[in-house]
Amino acid sequence: MKKILIIEDDSAIASIERDYLEINQFAVEIAEDGITGVEKALSGQFQLVLLDLMLPGEDGFSVCRKLRDKLDIPILMVTAKQEDIDKIRGLGLGADDYIIKPFSPSELVARVKSNLAQYERLKGGNVTMAQNSSIEMGPFVINTQSHRAYLKGRELDLKKKEFDLLYFLVVNADIVFSKDSLYERIWGYDAVGDNATVAVHINRLRDKIEEDPGNPKYIQTVWGAGYRFKP
Repeated sequence: MKKILIIEDDSAIASIERDYLEINQFAVEIAEDGITGVEKALSGQFQLVLLDLMLPGEDGFSVCRKLRDKLDIPILMVTAKQEDIDKIRGLGLGADDYIIKPFSPSELVARVKSNLAQYERLKGGNVTMAQNSSIEMGPFVINTQSHRAYLKGRELDLKKKEFDLLYFLVVNADIVFSKDSLYERIWGYDAVGDNATVAVHINRLRDKIEEDPGNPKYIQTVWGAGYRFKP
């Protein structure tokens, strides 16, 4: 049974999160402040940390940095502040995902399961993680610290969202994502625009990574369903 640490000072919210995670066969512990959360997390007994941003003692940003220095597990950050989303997305923080309050319990469970599955694929599947935080899959190497991506040793000239989209598809290889789900994960709930943006960025990526963009072999269209990355 996988064990989740909830770092949340609002006991009512923490209890709801714990109950729904336990219903879905997770073991859960709660820490009510940042300092205690760091101590518990560094015990090494948890597979994922659910981290609120607004905490007494030490805020979520500080906690995230400390945990990422020591731990290689998914960190899912929780925020009620729209303006914090860009900070969370910054890879320098080390967060793997974020969720915005208020959220449904089913969404929380889905995000937790998704991040754990992605982590397991990185650890034991087709993707390898190098010591310099580079992800390697087939001819692709993606460095999450420098935000650089390479194809067959050649650096790709990618804009930020193109990089984010390629990274997300690579670490979720062979999984089909709809335009809506890609828009939500890459641009976020609060983004201004629509899912047509996804198709535009997919086409730009194909122009940069495919030998024949009109007949792509890496980023494939699954008609009626969405897109998938085929390594």
